[in-house]
Order: sequence, then structure tokens, then C-alpha cells
Amino acid sequence: MPTSRRVRNEQLPTIRPNYPGNLLIGRQFANADEQLYEPAFSNVFRWKVLSKNPQAEAKKRDTWAPAVQPCAEVLRQRPEGTLIWLGHASFWLRWGGRTFLFDPVLFDLPFIKRRHPLPCAPTDLTGIDYLLLSHGHRDHLDDDSIRLLARQNPQLQVLGPLRVAGLLKRTAGALPVQEAGWWQQFDLGPDAPVEVFYLPAAHWHRRGVGDLNTVLWGSFLLREQASGRTLYFGGDSADGPHFVQIEEQFGPLDVVLLPIGAYKPAFMMQRSHMNPNEAAKISNQLRAGHFIPMHYGTYDLSDEPASEPLRTVEQVAAEGMLNARLHAPAVGEPLHLNDME
Repeated sequence: MPTSRRVRNEQLPTIRPNYPGNLLIGRQFANADEQLYEPAFSNVFRWKVLSKNPQAEAKKRDTWAPAVQPCAEVLRQRPEGTLIWLGHASFWLRWGGRTFLFDPVLFDLPFIKRRHPLPCAPTDLTGIDYLLLSHGHRDHLDDDSIRLLARQNPQLQVLGPLRVAGLLKRTAGALPVQEAGWWQQFDLGPDAPVEVFYLPAAHWHRRGVGDLNTVLWGSFLLREQASGRTLYFGGDSADGPHFVQIEEQFGPLDVVLLPIGAYKPAFMMQRSHMNPNEAAKISNQLRAGHFIPMHYGTYDLSDEPASEPLRTVEQVAAEGMLNARLHAPAVGEPLHLNDME
């Protein structure tokens, strides 16, 4: 039996009372339920070989992609309190006089092309203060994107999970990397206008052979010091009790960014991702005021038709089952946090 121990960054404060740190079993981080999670090869084989997608024809006919609005000029102006979806789980945020970039994936993935263009040139992404990386999967942490961003943002600081620095050695060069465990607050200095916390998620890690769950995964919460307003970025996560815990610690939340895509077939995806109905339920659990969906429409990662995730969450909202106000912006469309009261 592998030995287990609790780990965290001892240089950072832990904000949840009596939380002992992340459970590490052997070399692997445990999931939100404190169990090891390994995607079963049998499920992959069942998905790709033994089963047929019952929506295959509908998916083939569904050519929908998110609308794209150019945003290069907005990026240059950097208006305060502005949030821009760049596609998939990538967001640009200007808040508290700082510029944040979440999970930037600016190019095609290996063997998977973007279904819509980036709303700006990758070289337009300059002046970034903080790069926030939720976890190490390639549709959230892309080597080429990190390499370019590090080159054109020498002042950049990276905020991410425990053990992520090793993934960035070849791409981020000498950029400072701050690692956190769940329920820890990053150190942005005593006068930082925005606080950043690393919080749980129900997911996993793998980039190659032999590195299963060796890098932590999680989500981020940002809180503006002056107003106390909050923005939650869910990264990748399945449903789980950690969302109730997040609401207990911080709720109600003002703005939540939650994934709604890559959920079919359920036997393959349900322990890694949430579906649109679950995302709406989680938004309600977080007592969110505003809900912005992500992780759909940009890459073909699963069996549901491209337009289904957004159609479903819009239907849930229309039926009065979503307590938050739903925002579904075009890729590149600026959203103004000051308008989300």
C-alpha cells in the first residue's frame, strides 16, 4: 500500500478552518472525495470502440459555433472591470488595476482544431500581470500558448496548483510560479486590490505516461478588496460537495464562470465534467448572481452536438430553474462587471 500524507504550500495561508492540506497517496493527489481517481481504459475502449454515439447524425449536422467579436482594441485600452471570453475556458480579466488571464489556449490542440477563430491575435495578449492555471490538461495548459505569453509578458506571474511549476520549466522560463493547495490564498502583496484563492475541484491530471494525478487540479476565486465582490472560475470539475463548501466559505458569489460542455457519454465524462443541468444546479448552490458558461463550442471533445450545451442551459434559465442571471457572450465580447450588480 502506498503511504499517504497531507501537503500544501506552507508559505501561504490556509483559509478553511482545520483543513489539513491536500491528500497525497503515494505520488498521486486524491480527488475532492479524497479517493484516487483514474479514468478506466475500459471506459475509453467502450466509448471509442464498443459503443455508438446515439446523437452521431445530429452532431454531424450541427455546425454551430459561438459568434466571434474582435477584441484587440479593448485589450489595448484595458478598461477596468472588463471580462472577455476568448473561447473554451480562456478568459481575460481587468480588475482592480490588474490584468488576469485564465487557462489560455490560443491555438489548435493536438489532433483537435479550434471550431472558431481567436477574437484577437495571440500577440495582442500583452500587459498580463497574472496567469492563472487551473490544472494541467492540455486544453487548459497549452505549451505553445504559455511559451508565447511568457516571451511577450516578462512581468508575468503564474498562479497555479501544487507541482505545476515542473510543467512550466520549458515554456515559462524564469517567470515566477506560485503554487497553492486547496483553500489557500496566493500572496500578491500586502496592498493587492484583488485577493486570489485556490479552491477544490473534482477532476484529475495526466499529460503523458507515468504522471497520473501528480499535479493538483482546482478552481479559483477572486475577491476585490474594496467592494468585497467575487468572481469564481470553476476550471474543470464534476459535481460534488465542494461547491457547498465554497458557498459556505465565500457565498453568495457575484459572478461564476462554470463549464457546461464535454459531458457525453456520461459513463466516460460524469466524474470529470458537469453537464448544463448540473452547472445550473451548482450556480444555485453557490447563490450566484450572474452565471457565465464556458468550456463549450471551441473544441470537439465529446459526443454531444456542438450547440446542445448552451441550448440546454438557456432552456433551464427560461424555465426559471436558474436563479442567477445568465450571460452567454460572443467570443471576444466585453462584459462589464460593474453592470453585474
